[in-house]
Amino acid sequence: MLDRDACLALDADDPLRGFRDEFVVPEGEIYLVGNSLGALPRRTAERVRAAVEDEWGRELVGGWNSAGWYDQPLTTGDRLAPLIGAGPGTVVVGNTTSIAVYQAVNAAVRLRPERRVIVLDRANFPTDNYMVQALPGYEVRDFAEGRFDDAAAVLLSEVDYRTGARHDVDAVTAEVRAAGAMMIWDVCHSVGALQVDVSAADFAVGCTYKYLNGGPGAPAFLYVNPRHQGEAVNVLSGWYSHAEPFAFEGDFRPADGIRRFTVSTPHVLSFAALEAALDVWERVDLAQVRAKSMALTSLFIELVGDRLELASPAEAERRGSQVSFYHPDGYPVMRALIDHGVHGDFRAPDILRFGFAPLYTRYADVHAAAEIVAEVLGKDLWRDPKYAQRLAVT
Repeated sequence: MLDRDACLALDADDPLRGFRDEFVVPEGEIYLVGNSLGALPRRTAERVRAAVEDEWGRELVGGWNSAGWYDQPLTTGDRLAPLIGAGPGTVVVGNTTSIAVYQAVNAAVRLRPERRVIVLDRANFPTDNYMVQALPGYEVRDFAEGRFDDAAAVLLSEVDYRTGARHDVDAVTAEVRAAGAMMIWDVCHSVGALQVDVSAADFAVGCTYKYLNGGPGAPAFLYVNPRHQGEAVNVLSGWYSHAEPFAFEGDFRPADGIRRFTVSTPHVLSFAALEAALDVWERVDLAQVRAKSMALTSLFIELVGDRLELASPAEAERRGSQVSFYHPDGYPVMRALIDHGVHGDFRAPDILRFGFAPLYTRYADVHAAAEIVAEVLGKDLWRDPKYAQRLAVT
């Protein structure tokens, strides 16, 4: 088992160590919630300031042309595409993950009109399943049944948001498409944490505020395989997806290519923050990110030991960049950990969740976090009544 000195030595040899200085990480805090909201890139404040003062302040409405605001959903999509194994002209950025899921599912089932079954994983993040349930006239089937032959579409999260368990994207996609169903991947909990490749899928969705550090409320993204872009229907046919938005025609005509999956005016200031984060990600080797992720999570599992019951897969290859544990009093335990400098989060009913962002999480942080876990549990610090009081966001 590695001691603190060994962890410091690993940090000294870490090929990603220089990226930590590009993020704001409060002194004395161990931030293990990169799988919920990534840390602030230092360049973000200046980029947003420029968007506000230089672009909006000086260009005013002209910024839609001179500052490139109008094309942000597409230009940012092309920048993000390599992070999910996609090519140019396949990703559009904007709106929220919930909206992107709704678009993807509706487009997928319309491409298989003779089928009335949608398969999903009950472990998907709830919004994914809620959006499926909002479609009338479809039977919803659990992925665990393993039946796709009559399915219109299959919607899965690559990494389970509770446990961190990871699906084999290539194998599942091949099986689903061989059955004639459309494959939709949610990569919210994997993009920026490992080498994602959705190029064989039909659709994919994801967010940019977790491992990608786009900031709270950062825009989501939608991948549409080129083979579907000519016939897929965007059920949310807003003015931005019109073939000629500024012709202001009375009837809708869809744009060609990925632009038809835009919806409405981009949130320019949120895009500015995301662009600053992508400035960092364009210099990152994702293979190094994945290697460090597996090492960090494995180290944490080893150091925590049997103090907590492991909810995540024990094999590093089978999990994303998070480690989850079961505890019947998980909420007050997590509140106590946060109060003592280790930031994770709680997922009902009984899961303690820790997300490891390799660009700024150090091996020494993991060692210190495990020591604090041992202290909080060993001394029953979590039993303080104040920790049982539920906050609105857990």
